[in-house]
Amino acid sequence: MRERRHEGFLRHADFRWAKISGGLCLLVIISYALVDVTPRHNGGSWYGYTLGTIGAGLILWLTALGYRKRKMTSTAWSLKAWTSAHVYLGLSLIVIGTWHTGFQLGWNVHTLAWALMMLVILSGLYGVIAYATLPKALSNNRDEMTQMQMLEAIRAFDRQLHAAAQPLTPEDTAPVLAALEEDPFAGSIGARLSGRYPKCATAAALRTLSASRSSDAEAREKVVGLLSQKEAALTRLRRHLRIRGLLEIWLYVHVPLTFALIAALSAHIISVFFYW
Repeated sequence: MRERRHEGFLRHADFRWAKISGGLCLLVIISYALVDVTPRHNGGSWYGYTLGTIGAGLILWLTALGYRKRKMTSTAWSLKAWTSAHVYLGLSLIVIGTWHTGFQLGWNVHTLAWALMMLVILSGLYGVIAYATLPKALSNNRDEMTQMQMLEAIRAFDRQLHAAAQPLTPEDTAPVLAALEEDPFAGSIGARLSGRYPKCATAAALRTLSASRSSDAEAREKVVGLLSQKEAALTRLRRHLRIRGLLEIWLYVHVPLTFALIAALSAHIISVFFYW
């Protein structure tokens, strides 16, 4: 049987949209060098207006991906094809938008629109890299477990810890109780995205009991073993949350920046034609 390689949106149709985008960028660069604009290239020349119109049209079309995602089809304009075009044509705006300015940038609304466009592209580029690399890491970390199953494993260790900690002295029981009361989902955005939890009660209890000598050794070792297993389960869950956060956080930057770009682009276009 013939093996078929999985084709992602970046490789769609043998990189069709990468080739189209690359050709478009090459055409812009060559025409920019060959076209004679007096006294020099700028956004207000006929060539600048042409590139500006193409760029503005592309930006508005690229924003339609959010609407397109709600419709799943397998036609020539499938979601995969649309996403592939979105990525590569979005990258082509680096050339189209920058060459449209004629490399004349300053402290004005026109440069603001260009800067917001570049930020949108950079945030989108992060999203492409994230979706190309992180899902595999997410799948490997889950090891066929759902988030609810990870949480249930932690709760099971908590029940065992509650019973195993009964023979401990009050001094050793206190950190175990703190670990039992710990919320697995607690932590700042920074902690979730970095995967670092310096105030983890389970890790603190494990360190305390590993160094303690005040309780019965056998009971203490059992609790230490359970704490180690719970810490491993917490690590898996937190790694899962971290990868999911890294997959989703860029949208909280990309989408607002896109709306800001449309607003700045509108101001740019209105001001240009108002003073034209």
